[in-house]
Amino acid sequence: MSTVGVVTGAGRGMGLECARRVGTMVDTLLLVDLDGQAAQLAAEELSASEGATVEPFHLDVTDRAGLARLADRVAGLGDLRAVAHVAGISPTMADWRRIVEVDLVGTALLAEALRPLATAGTAFVYFSSMAPTIAGVVAEPALDAALDEPLHPELLDRIHTVLGAQAEHPGAAYVWAKYGVRRFAQREAIRLGPVGARACSVSPGIIDTPQGRQESEHNPSMEAMVRRTPLGRAGRAAEVAAAVAFALSDEASFLNGVDLLVDGGVCAATRLGEGQAR
Repeated sequence: MSTVGVVTGAGRGMGLECARRVGTMVDTLLLVDLDGQAAQLAAEELSASEGATVEPFHLDVTDRAGLARLADRVAGLGDLRAVAHVAGISPTMADWRRIVEVDLVGTALLAEALRPLATAGTAFVYFSSMAPTIAGVVAEPALDAALDEPLHPELLDRIHTVLGAQAEHPGAAYVWAKYGVRRFAQREAIRLGPVGARACSVSPGIIDTPQGRQESEHNPSMEAMVRRTPLGRAGRAAEVAAAVAFALSDEASFLNGVDLLVDGGVCAATRLGEGQAR
C-alpha cells in the first residue's frame, strides 16, 4: 500500500517546514490549512521538489464534517504513516474560548478522525508549547479532569468553573490548552500502543515565524526570553521540524508518550536561574 502523511497548519511557518520533512517519508502528503490559498501555494512549492505527491486540503480543524472528509481521503490514498498536527492559534489571535477550541478541542477532534486509520508504524506528533513549562503550571485535579476530556460538551464551562475569570485571559487559556495537548498526547500513546502506533508532543520555544513575530509585538517578555536563552537567539522553524521528523521516523520507534522541548534551553535557564546556570 501507498503511505500517506498529514500536516496541519502546513501553509506557512513551522507547519510548512514540517511538511518538507514529512514529504520525504511518505508517498502522498496532505497539506491541511484553514487558509486554502496558503495550502495551495505550499503544495505548489513542495511539488516542485522530489518526494511525495502533494495535495492541499482546506480545513478548519474544529469542523467534524471536514475532518471526516480528511479521514476518507487518507483512507482512499493508502496507509496512514505520519501526522504532524501543527495548526493552532496564539493569544493575540482570538478570545479564550476560540483558543481552547482550536488548540485543544481541535487536537482531540483530529485524533478522533484519524485514530481509526492508525496501524503498526503510524506516528503522530501534536504541537504543544513551552508555555506550560516556563510558567511552571501545576493543575488542581478538577482542572486536569476537565482538560482530560477535551470533547466533553461542557468543556469550556468546566474550565471556567475551576479558573474563574482567569480562564478568560487569552494568555492563560493558551497555557492551559497547550498543557492539555501535552496530556492528550500521553493518553493517545496509551490508546495507540496496542496497534503498534505512537503519539508524542513537541513544545517549541520562541521560534522565528510570522505568528511568533506577531506575538512578540504584543508581548515584550518574549524578547526577554530570547535574551535569556542559553543559545542567545530565537529558534528556526526548520529546527523544530527536524525534531518532529525524528519523532515521526522509524528511528524513534520506541519514543512514545513524551514531550520534546525544543526551546534552546530557556526553560532550563529559567528554572535554574541565570546565576546557577553559569
